[in-house]
Amino acid sequence: MQDTQYIQFFDGGTEPTLANLGGKGASLVTMTSAGMPVPPGFVVTTAQFDAFMHEAGITDHIHALLAGLNPDDITEVDAVSATIRADIESRPVPAEARAQTVAAFEALQSRFETPVPVAVRSSATAEDLPDASFAGQQDTYLWLEGFSAVGEHIRKCWASLYTSRAIIYRLKNNIPNEGLSMAVVVQKMVNAKASGVAMTLDPTNGDRSKITIDASYGVGEMVVSGQVTPDNIVLDKVTLTLVNEHLGDKHAELVPDLAARRLVEREVDAERRSRRCLTDAQLTAVATLAKRAEKHYKTPQDIEWALDADLPDGENLLLLQARPETVHSNKPATAPQPVVSTTTAPGQAASSGFSWNSVKLFA
Repeated sequence: MQDTQYIQFFDGGTEPTLANLGGKGASLVTMTSAGMPVPPGFVVTTAQFDAFMHEAGITDHIHALLAGLNPDDITEVDAVSATIRADIESRPVPAEARAQTVAAFEALQSRFETPVPVAVRSSATAEDLPDASFAGQQDTYLWLEGFSAVGEHIRKCWASLYTSRAIIYRLKNNIPNEGLSMAVVVQKMVNAKASGVAMTLDPTNGDRSKITIDASYGVGEMVVSGQVTPDNIVLDKVTLTLVNEHLGDKHAELVPDLAARRLVEREVDAERRSRRCLTDAQLTAVATLAKRAEKHYKTPQDIEWALDADLPDGENLLLLQARPETVHSNKPATAPQPVVSTTTAPGQAASSGFSWNSVKLFA
């Protein structure tokens, strides 16, 4: 299927733009065109969201609800958010836009021998910008099967442009609601045996001579939601040798239950908890991938990665997202600091500062 006004495939060859694809979508298209190992998928462009909102005729009403809203009045914000989201989720999608999305979903599925579950991920035009740490303000939905579920959750992603946290964030950072739009990523779900994040600097001090990796078993949502403590590893960016590591408890993992056709939480046994979830070779591969993203974008990166259990070793490391690191990147690079210790005290693992999208799980 060719790219259209309402659909852009990661590998469609069309130039990505933030205005059409949002931060996440533009990044995935860019990384795919650069030959990075990105799971296949497509973006429902902002043009489809704009057409949907135009046909629904609710934009002026939304702006009226948001006008004069006090970001410190959580009760009021929650009420306005619920009203707006329910309105968006209840509206029909224009027929032509829906037809193009159905065709894109079928084209994606045709790349595989059997139907595959997908992740549906919001991609706002105001997220992942170098000067705004906007990640985590909208939603992502995992392990969806069939277009009925996918179509429903595309609208939920559109509605998540108006979550309470997104509304408050925009109000407190003086980001206007006028002109905002939302793209949505539909991407093959990764059967992650281990996953996590990596930053091409040390987030504790901005040292760009280091790479920091947080890793745990299964799908990475349990790490970013704080439900498990991941392994935290710091490597030298040039030599990729170990500088510092702290093994997290990793007491549970989120994995697919193929019979139930959904993700389930499973306890990790004591032996797996007690060892690092990545081998030395896998650590090197993750760090190399992070360096590759930094080289491509020419700025420190905050990447999301996973090891796919369905792929052979050496081909199973996938790049799910890369975004600019926003806390330290705009500051002058720090000089490398001498290494004082090769370990951290228990409970003092450095945080990556990474914020995945808020994740909802559906059968």
